Amino acid sequence: MKKFPLAGVAAGLVMLCGCVTEVHRIDLTGNIQIDAPKAIAEGPPRDKVLWQYRLAAADLQSGNFAQSKQMLDDALLTLGGIYGKDPSAKKSRSYFVSENKKTFIGEPYERVMAYFYRGIIYWMDGEPDNARACFRTGELEDSSSEGEQYNADYVLLDYLDGLATTKLGGDGSDAYQRALNECKLFAKPLPYNTNANVLFFVQWGPGPRKYAAGHYHEELHFSVPESPVRSAIIHADNVESINIGPFDDLGFQATTRGGRVMDFVLANKAVFKTATGVAGNTAIIAGTIAASSRNQTSQEVGLGLIAAGIISDVVSANTRPEADVRTWDNLPRYLSFAALQLAPGQHVVTVEFNDQFGQPMPSLTKTITINVPAEKRDQVVFVSDTSLTPQTQ
Repeated sequence: MKKFPLAGVAAGLVMLCGCVTEVHRIDLTGNIQIDAPKAIAEGPPRDKVLWQYRLAAADLQSGNFAQSKQMLDDALLTLGGIYGKDPSAKKSRSYFVSENKKTFIGEPYERVMAYFYRGIIYWMDGEPDNARACFRTGELEDSSSEGEQYNADYVLLDYLDGLATTKLGGDGSDAYQRALNECKLFAKPLPYNTNANVLFFVQWGPGPRKYAAGHYHEELHFSVPESPVRSAIIHADNVESINIGPFDDLGFQATTRGGRVMDFVLANKAVFKTATGVAGNTAIIAGTIAASSRNQTSQEVGLGLIAAGIISDVVSANTRPEADVRTWDNLPRYLSFAALQLAPGQHVVTVEFNDQFGQPMPSLTKTITINVPAEKRDQVVFVSDTSLTPQTQ
């Protein structure tokens, strides 16, 4: 028994590190309207916000704004109370717990979009002041990236901040100037028209995807699919057609996010995994050679080295440096906006999406019936290249 004390410790570590937690398995159909409610109700609690994000975006595209609001409110309630208080986030920094075990709240660009969508719905409900608060909070979320160069650089968030301020009787010129300064990728947004009473929030293209790289998949990276859509045209009654391009590119926002605290944690985990693995293999080899000696002392030392090597290998095998690649996967790539003035009453609007050559893509054209109120209140229209059509808003 004296020869194997470390072997007993190794066995204990196997039991400690190799504990298997209960796995929640949800059979998915591929239909977000079916899968999301089921995953929210029955899936792992750590994934609840992710599914709420996904369902909220799908509901916006289908015109179910009431449910989208409900999903976003619940997700943002979690998001607002999670910093520094979520035990799963602290646990994920442990060497033996992977990052995807923490409660999902998303990368900065994903959190920004949650507030952006909620702001749109607030404006739909006739609450531009609350919409402005959401856009400003989105800017703060973008500022949470570790890198300094691209912090808080969403053109549309600042532009809408200033527009809401202007419509509420304030001075939105500072926000408008910030939007102009941030507009480095695309054409500059137009000056505010306070008489414009129909606001179009338009989006298109597939959003960023996450993937893991590195020897132990410890590096979080992003792929940005090419968008077949490059611009859009809004046609409304006899009003001159409005050509719109992107204001913001979520692919750019994702790939210029800067560093994360978790990136350093995962890098340290990877170094630790390598070091313990090398140490374990070295100890086992040395111990095997020593244990084969005819000298009893050498044999005991060899067996001790083997046991120590096993311990080190167990620790290495159970170190989890993998990056979290859970993704809000139904976000767009490009965000745009337009405002025009229409008389009170019903109007039929079409939105055409154009390819890289400026040619319409007929299969993506959306037809929307809108009802402009007689009172002084903005009519807000949300449309995506994946929106259902026809639609009434």
